[in-house]
Amino acid sequence: MDNRRVVLHCDINHCYAQIEEMKVPELRKVPMAVGGHETTRHGIILAKNDLAKEYHIKTGESLREAYAKCPQLVVIPPNYDDYLYYSEKVKDIYREYTDRVESFGLDEAWIDVSASSKIYGSGEAIAREIKKKVYEQLGLTISVGVSFNKVFAKLGSDMIKPDGLVVIDEENYQQLVWPLPVEELIYIGRATKRKLNEFGIKTIGDLAVFRADLIESRMGKVGVMIHEFANGIDDKSVAFTGYQDEAKSVGNGITSIRDMRSLKDVELVFRVLAESVASRLRDMGVEGQVVTIGLRDNELHGLSRQRKLAEPTCLADEILAMAMQLTREHYSFILPLRSISLTMSDLQKPAAVEQLSFFTDHGKIKQRVLDETVDAIRSRYGFTKIKRCSMLLDDELTNFNPKADHIIFPVSFL
Repeated sequence: MDNRRVVLHCDINHCYAQIEEMKVPELRKVPMAVGGHETTRHGIILAKNDLAKEYHIKTGESLREAYAKCPQLVVIPPNYDDYLYYSEKVKDIYREYTDRVESFGLDEAWIDVSASSKIYGSGEAIAREIKKKVYEQLGLTISVGVSFNKVFAKLGSDMIKPDGLVVIDEENYQQLVWPLPVEELIYIGRATKRKLNEFGIKTIGDLAVFRADLIESRMGKVGVMIHEFANGIDDKSVAFTGYQDEAKSVGNGITSIRDMRSLKDVELVFRVLAESVASRLRDMGVEGQVVTIGLRDNELHGLSRQRKLAEPTCLADEILAMAMQLTREHYSFILPLRSISLTMSDLQKPAAVEQLSFFTDHGKIKQRVLDETVDAIRSRYGFTKIKRCSMLLDDELTNFNPKADHIIFPVSFL
């Protein structure tokens, strides 16, 4: 891969669980998972070690389901400060080799070592040296993919776990990548996989050789993007260390303390989420125009729907109204909901000066003042000091603070 782009994707294997094992080595000898308390259920299963995987315990399932599979499972509450600290220590090692280290969530990062290869050797050699340093200095294992673009580098890091190393280059990618199931490619989730399968596309290779004009006509820009990915076309650069793209969306989600069985339950939880999202928009000095909801039932099947508002907003009532409209239109409660999320996108700065007229909605102005007053009270005296009366109808469902709890942010790839 001399004189070519060299990108590594590094993934700390089962990050939360491995950090807990590093702190307490005895945990390596028992099936263990990191999760929340069964009484609150907000944590569910966040990560699990290899012994827990043998019992088919899945990330995202409830602790009750996990205990049914493995009664002797040891569950450790999450220690986010530790995870942030050690993941940064790992990334400090990455930064010894380049100033292009782009985080993808807490435990993953892309590293562009194209220039560094002249000093430290091939991408594979650098990957082996990084893996060795991380293990010797921190006692953690990482899986690394080495490739000529970000997409294949990530795919490589997923191919062998734990402690894997896979090189995907321009000579071997058709042999290594094309036979894989199409859903192994980044950004192909359940819904996209289902649509591709309807076209007879089962593997990444099937996608790569599918007619580009047909995939575009049937799936639009997303189809073009994943078709290029399958063919190794991805010129997205690795961002410099510390670089942050301007936020494209603002959202919060929650796994509720009990399943939500009605629109009334969902409205109570969406109310809390809408207030958090609206407050964060105001903190950023922006408004959003596209509302997206995510719904996941108690069998972990999910759906996502979105709609554009007539005007941008940062008001909780307007965000909530659209979230409920989408829920009523698209969910029938055949199964209860376990978790929901609410996101605002198409973010934009409000007009510097608002032109008032006889038709100005003064109710919106009053609502904005009211919302900002609530923000100020909560900021000074605490979240629980002021609530809408509707939240008291079911304190069990509404007793959470998503704005304060939103402490670990995923980093957008696009």
